[in-house]
Amino acid sequence: MHHSTWKIIRKNTFTLFNLVNLILAIMVASVGSFKNMLFIGVAIANTLISVINELRAKRIVDKMRLIAEQKPTIIKDGKTYQVAQDKVQPGDITILSLGDQVLYDSVVQDGQIEVNESFITGEQENIEKHPGDQLTSGSFVVSGTAKAKVEHVGADNFVNKLQQEASNVKTADAKLFKIMNNIVKYISWTLIPIGALLLWARFRTETDTTSAITSTVAALINMLPEGLILLTSSVLALATIRLSKKKVLVQDLYSIETLARVDTICLDKTGTLTTGNMAVHDFILPNGEIYEKPSKEGTPAEKSFLSALIAILTSQTADNATITALKKTFLKTGKNHVTGDFPKITEIIPFSSDRKHSGVKTKKATYLMGAIEFITTNQSLIKTVKSSAGNYRVLAIVKRVERTPTGDGPGGGPTLSVSEVGEEKVQQDPSEDKLLGLIRLEDEIRPTASKIINYFYDNDISVKIISGDDLESVKSIAEKVGVKGLRAFNLADEKKHNYAKLVQDYDIFTRVTPAEKKSLITAFKKQGNTVAMTGDGVNDILAMKEADVSMAIGEGSDAARRASKIVLLNSDFDAVPSIIDEGRQTINNLERSACFFLTKTVYASILAVLFTILPLGYPYTPIEMSLLNVVCITLPGLTLALEHNTERIKNKFISNIKRYSVPTGLTVATSMVILAIVAHNLGLPKNLLTTLSAIITSTIGLVLTYQISKPLNFYRTVIIFIYIAVMATALLLPISRAFFEFI
Repeated sequence: MHHSTWKIIRKNTFTLFNLVNLILAIMVASVGSFKNMLFIGVAIANTLISVINELRAKRIVDKMRLIAEQKPTIIKDGKTYQVAQDKVQPGDITILSLGDQVLYDSVVQDGQIEVNESFITGEQENIEKHPGDQLTSGSFVVSGTAKAKVEHVGADNFVNKLQQEASNVKTADAKLFKIMNNIVKYISWTLIPIGALLLWARFRTETDTTSAITSTVAALINMLPEGLILLTSSVLALATIRLSKKKVLVQDLYSIETLARVDTICLDKTGTLTTGNMAVHDFILPNGEIYEKPSKEGTPAEKSFLSALIAILTSQTADNATITALKKTFLKTGKNHVTGDFPKITEIIPFSSDRKHSGVKTKKATYLMGAIEFITTNQSLIKTVKSSAGNYRVLAIVKRVERTPTGDGPGGGPTLSVSEVGEEKVQQDPSEDKLLGLIRLEDEIRPTASKIINYFYDNDISVKIISGDDLESVKSIAEKVGVKGLRAFNLADEKKHNYAKLVQDYDIFTRVTPAEKKSLITAFKKQGNTVAMTGDGVNDILAMKEADVSMAIGEGSDAARRASKIVLLNSDFDAVPSIIDEGRQTINNLERSACFFLTKTVYASILAVLFTILPLGYPYTPIEMSLLNVVCITLPGLTLALEHNTERIKNKFISNIKRYSVPTGLTVATSMVILAIVAHNLGLPKNLLTTLSAIITSTIGLVLTYQISKPLNFYRTVIIFIYIAVMATALLLPISRAFFEFI
């Protein structure tokens, strides 16, 4: 789907399949039997339909990408502009902030950010970037804001040099399409030796050059599953077009098949089960006083809490849903109580999804805001905050006093942990951490979340929640939307994890870092599951890339959208069942329809080998095979492939071949050999032999169509009647009998 128009035309035209058809057409044309070249029309139709469908799908996807695409912000003449990505030139200054993907190889000019370059280095640690540091395209910003000067664009970008390799990796899990492509490839190559042997055998048994060549070509054409290529490309393109109408961007076509096979779906609570919007429920001071909003006249404790909170909020240059909710509640009314004597800020701690906190530093203390277990080791404070959490998401404001080491040895006092602030080492006494207050927030649950969860369970898809939030709030949301089991584990409670055991014992995982999310996905996959991951933020990207198929929320970060295989442009989680259903329809129908094409391949391959040995006339002509291909193979195969079918995937492709294709193929091959022997012994004319072969083959094909179509409905019954009508017309109507050389 990332190809240019010319590449799409070239990819579908210059194929081994088309080359084989061209050589066979030249062979038939060389003996003047032009009407027997009708099969080349099928090859041309295959190519045209494949090109048209893919170009149509490409146009739709390109339009949708314009909606989903991040528009970089550049600075020119002191003003900021949002421009299309291809409009940015080397030397332009871009602005980068939390959630942005670095689109161009650049150099930081001003500001400080943290970026994740795991796709390059394999290391999960975030890297700080200061003025003068290099930024590699493809990395993404996890905290801070900076201005960066563009060095490379387009093909010169590092990430673009890796794009082809990344595309190859994405198609690896498409099992059905890989099998079908291999079938077509291997058959095409075997045509060369078989064709040479068959041509030698025909000249040995037939004196007529035209008859020898046309019968050889007929045998080889019969082996080619021509419609299988058309079937695959058409069904994929149509699936993409149908999903586009539901505002679903499919960035990797083969992910449609993978998603249809998913048996485990991992959801990040924020942005999937919830809308991503947060609201402040209330805040609680250390003395237990609860406020829904700042009071008219603040107490000293409230003023101390608000001063620290507002200092942290105003220092944060990048907004997320939590910061937005806090600013909405506190920046206007809370400032009324700030006395202005808050110490001078010496350092800003930007929010990071790994640290799970933000804050500011002054000369004598550090003020931190975040999940309590990530900002202090004081168990008394942690217990106090958790006892007040209820079913809400809780942020704590903690003041940490830092002091320079005195050189005194240990003497029965509290254990001190060592950290670094700049170049100066300080010791932190957890018992001196002071809780200034805590804020309880609540998520807005998506109205249809319960319906979607029920859909997953009804379709045997296990639901797992992986979130960076606290256990109680996540568990509360999960319970409200109908997640079963509610076996929850807080990963922050332990430093080392046995992920294989965790994924067996629990359904909900909280306080999960980005690297831990990836490890959980890996553990699910090692259990033999086909795993889907949904997300919307930079903290989900590592897990999304690890999953078999990933879905991003359109309102999420650009980095998350780029890392995903499917994007919900309307951020409508309702579309997920439609995507799974679309995938199931595609795979189920392809598995069923492929039986028709492979049946022909089975009997044609057997006949091609046998008739290099047997001194008998080949029972088909190229023009007759073109008719049988259209009526017995393409008609039921393509029409059944378009039928609505959302049954669960049962991995029955190989079993279908064994159940339908092999027995039917053997039946046709045996019948044709017997017919050829009888015709040879009785001295029957060539056109009588081919007429009888058409009747027998189409009759066996009709039985196969009926067997695959059971139970019959109106749509399938119409297909069978059309099948019978076309074959009867070809066999009985004088003009068609003459054209197809029937007796």
